Amino acid sequence: MDYRDNVFLSVAEHLSFSKAAEALHISQPAVSRHIKELEQRYDASLFERKGNRIYLTGAGEKVYHAFREIAQHYRNLDFEMGELHNAQAGEIRVGASSTIAQYVIPRVMASFHKRYPHIRLHLMNGNSFEMEQLLLDNRIDLALVENLSSQAGIRYRDFLHDELIVVTGKSSLYAERATIEKEDLLQIPLVLREEGSGTLEVIRQYFAQQKILFEDLNTPIHLGSTESIKNFLLDFNGLAIVSEKAVRNELYLKTLVKLQVTGITFPRTFRIAHKIGHKSRQAEQFEQFLLNYEL
Repeated sequence: MDYRDNVFLSVAEHLSFSKAAEALHISQPAVSRHIKELEQRYDASLFERKGNRIYLTGAGEKVYHAFREIAQHYRNLDFEMGELHNAQAGEIRVGASSTIAQYVIPRVMASFHKRYPHIRLHLMNGNSFEMEQLLLDNRIDLALVENLSSQAGIRYRDFLHDELIVVTGKSSLYAERATIEKEDLLQIPLVLREEGSGTLEVIRQYFAQQKILFEDLNTPIHLGSTESIKNFLLDFNGLAIVSEKAVRNELYLKTLVKLQVTGITFPRTFRIAHKIGHKSRQAEQFEQFLLNYEL
């Protein structure tokens, strides 16, 4: 790709000339010059300014999606040329929901790098909805998500079973209780993940199945990560619902206590997601490696 094409991609993904300049290690005037030359090439404005922020124009959106596909073809070419020399190369951009990014995928990526040292790995994380949006925008090659819903244009494949469990801090009022009733969940304060979180979506669905109105729960706070929730529980007289994989160490060290809820379990499945018609060779290889990995 032309260098100014890469400059455009950086500006489009950061939505900032200054951040793009910093990422590319060039001056901001140089970034502006490259964008102006690209706009002259296409005789169209690619960005518009609203207040202190910039946005892609309609023409800019078309150029962005085309350039992302071109960049993918280049990555596929790098991979295929590496195969000719038995030295697979290229890069893979993986997006993972917070729980998967923190507690599941790092070991897999380390093992993959050990086997394929010439393939560069990039990991982005956020909630499941955010990762699906990055996938649809061609900013990642595949997404690993924990939600139950599916978006148009994305194909999903199960890769790991998980369970959400109810936990409390060792010093809380409820730490001595091995079991709670379903009705207790309407009374005891509950800290949960933020909107857009796959974990929260699963919890909503299971409560709906139990005829528990989500709005009736005593949820004084929502936090943006499981790590935040775990730390919050250390000085909180209440409960949380989190992935069992996220609290293995805390349960072993007994800083958190698991509580059974009579008549309720929260099973779920982690899924691999890729954009239909946009699956790179590298992404296919990583997916197969993940499916065969002993988690």
